[in-house]
Amino acid sequence: MRLRKWQSECVNRTLKHFNTQHRHFLCLATPGAGKTIMAAEVAAQLLEEGLIDFVLCFSPSINISQGIKSAFSKRLDCRFDGVIGAIGCSYTYQSMLSFNEDFWQLLKRNRVLVVFDEIHHCSGSSLEDANAWGEEILLNIQNQAEYTLALTGTPWRSDQAPIALSRYTDPNNQIQCDYIYGLREAVADGVCRNPKIVLIDNEKISVTDEDNETKTFNCLDDLFKGSSVSYQSVIKNDLAVRHVLKLATNKLNNIRLHNPNAAGLVVASSVEHATHILNILRKEFAQTAEIVTYKEQQPSLKIDEFRNGTTNWIVSVGMISEGTDIPRLQVCCHLSRVKTELYFRQVLGRVLRKNKSKNQEAWLYTFAAPKLVEFANRIAEEIPDIPVVFREALEPEVSQGRVNTLPLLSKTLPPTSIGALKFGQACLDEHTPSHLAELMSLEPSAPAASLSFELLGGFREKVVSTFSSPF
Repeated sequence: MRLRKWQSECVNRTLKHFNTQHRHFLCLATPGAGKTIMAAEVAAQLLEEGLIDFVLCFSPSINISQGIKSAFSKRLDCRFDGVIGAIGCSYTYQSMLSFNEDFWQLLKRNRVLVVFDEIHHCSGSSLEDANAWGEEILLNIQNQAEYTLALTGTPWRSDQAPIALSRYTDPNNQIQCDYIYGLREAVADGVCRNPKIVLIDNEKISVTDEDNETKTFNCLDDLFKGSSVSYQSVIKNDLAVRHVLKLATNKLNNIRLHNPNAAGLVVASSVEHATHILNILRKEFAQTAEIVTYKEQQPSLKIDEFRNGTTNWIVSVGMISEGTDIPRLQVCCHLSRVKTELYFRQVLGRVLRKNKSKNQEAWLYTFAAPKLVEFANRIAEEIPDIPVVFREALEPEVSQGRVNTLPLLSKTLPPTSIGALKFGQACLDEHTPSHLAELMSLEPSAPAASLSFELLGGFREKVVSTFSSPF
């Protein structure tokens, strides 16, 4: 496969980096740019030069992991499933927690390249500030792997923790990337679509409190500043939701006149919310639509069917927020209650990947909440000014002759199904951790009995057109 210019540059820089006795390389490339193809080329050249024996890949979900498995197997022209004769395997980060010492001996006894996709899921500059996956990297990979190649499209974490295997400047704590390929460059090179972000507002919002007093606001910004109405209440308001869906379905219908296979994604806030949206799409807008959530037995199969099908819409709760490759997605509705910049950019990334279709428009619809407006207006910044906090070493506590450190919340993971995965067995689990983002930065809804609000005015939309040339 012929590499894009940036991929060739990054491969050459990575190999040069490794040849000068540096073992860890961090690549920042915008979502949709083709990081996996680049990583597979690095692995191929290291194998051809006889510098490594095996390749292990880790990523945050089963869908991403399957895509990596396919790409590496194709480029390396061999099995990449971990069975006898395979050159490596693709795992999810969850699977790290089930590996025993026999598995980790692979890295100690062989020269192994370890590739981390979306490395920002793994935090920790030391055991004191590591999460569960970062701790496994620090204990079993950092000093054992021959080389590590870390990939990310969003090189920061919403919890402000440092990313595993990453370097930071002192004293500003700015992450140091070994190669950067931003969205601006990708759009200019024709690698990614040029997205348009539609911020939806309302000109007259009436709020009545428990004392039957009414206030009127002329935009969402004033509403959130002057009342206790939450953003979650807005994204669940029937009138507001229907307006967003009307705009989005009209846009998708127009795109499908040129690209009959084009599709849309709605990122919902809960399973109940997603089900409600699904019914509106099907019954009121006559759209074909499917739903995929983390509560289903095999959500990855549903995503695969949608990827290769012709259904208009897929409604998701945290399952297609990052890394999942569905190039026919061109319209997205961000109706999640998560309002972090990390999540916003990951959702936008779902419509950036180009394909061979005639129309290459990319549209994201969301509400004009102050933070989302801010994120939309600075989408050109590759690394926003996100502070990083390094935790001090914890005071040890002595218990029955053993020295322990106090447990960290960041090491606690919600319950998830983790199979006992070994190098010679099936390499993928059935669940994705992407929905864990829904646990971050949530705000409680105002009590239902305390107030009510109505959208009485007309809706208005502001389109943020990114990277548009003035000529």
